[in-house]
Amino acid sequence: MVEEKIITLADALDTPTFYGVNNQNILCLMNQHPDVRVIARGYQVKVIGSEAAIDLFEKDLHTCEQFCIRNSRLAEQDILMLLHGEKPHEQTTDNLILHGVNGKPILARSVNQKRLVSLYDDNDLLFAVGPAGSGKTYTAIALAVRALKNREVKRIILSRPAVEAGEKLGFLPGDMKEKIDPYLQPLYDALQDMIPGVKLNDYMEKGTIQIAPLAFMRGRTLSDAVVILDEAQNTTASQLKMFLTRLGINGKMIVTGDLTQIDLPAAQHSGLKDAIDRLANIKGIATVEFNQKDIVRHPLVKHIVDAYK
Repeated sequence: MVEEKIITLADALDTPTFYGVNNQNILCLMNQHPDVRVIARGYQVKVIGSEAAIDLFEKDLHTCEQFCIRNSRLAEQDILMLLHGEKPHEQTTDNLILHGVNGKPILARSVNQKRLVSLYDDNDLLFAVGPAGSGKTYTAIALAVRALKNREVKRIILSRPAVEAGEKLGFLPGDMKEKIDPYLQPLYDALQDMIPGVKLNDYMEKGTIQIAPLAFMRGRTLSDAVVILDEAQNTTASQLKMFLTRLGINGKMIVTGDLTQIDLPAAQHSGLKDAIDRLANIKGIATVEFNQKDIVRHPLVKHIVDAYK
C-alpha cells in the first residue's frame, strides 16, 4: 500500500548545506532508497512509498541531518559512510566548541578560553574581562551558538552599549538601525564565522538571534536565551544593574569587557568592575580574567597591548 508522509527537518539545520550544491546530497540519499519518491523543499520533505520503505528513508535522513548539524558540513562520501554504518571523520578534540561554516572547527585556543568554556555549564552568569584580542567575545558567542544548536535555549541575544568615541550618532547617515550597526559589527563578524549566511539571516528575521544596543534591553525579561553583553566597561553601574536583572528562567548571561578601554565621559565610572566586586563569591556567578597570554590575533597585538599597559 502506497503512503505519503511529510518529515520536518530540525530548525537548527542549514538546509543549503544539507541538500548540497544542485541538491547532490538529497539525490545521493534518494539513490540509496529507490523504493520511495521524495519531494524536498526547505524544511519539509515529502516521502511517498510503502510504510516500511518510508521508515527506512526517514531513519537515514535523520542520521544525515544530525551529522550535518554537528559538523556544519555534509558530502556524498559522508552520506554513503553513514548509511553503511561507517563513521565519517568528526573533530573530537577536547577544546572543540562547535563546527562553524563549512565545518570549520571553532576551538577554545587559550587557557582562559578553555576556562570560560568549562565554567559555562555550572554558572548562569559569567564575567569575561581582559585585553583586546584575547577571544572573550568570540568564545562567548561560540558557546551561545552551540547552546542554540543543541536546543538548550531558544534565542541568542547580543548587546553592546552604543558609546560614542569621537563620532556622534546623530552625524552618521541613515536610520536608527544604520546608525547602530557599526557598533554591533564585531558581533556580526563572529556569527558569520559560525552560522552559514542564509541560516543566519533566517535566525535574525525570526528573532531567534537578536542584536541590539544596551538601551533596548530595558523592561525585557530574557528567558530561554543566552544573553551576551559586549564592551561592558562602557556601561555605568545603573546600566549594568538594569541589564543583569533582565535574566529570566533558563537564561544564561556572559558579560565581556576590557577595563583598560573605557570610553565613558570622565565624570562617569565604569559599572563593570563594580559589578564584579559586588557579585563575587555568589554561587552561579563566575569571573574569568583574560591576559596577554590569551591574545590570539596578530602577534603584534600582544606588543601593542603591552606598550599601552
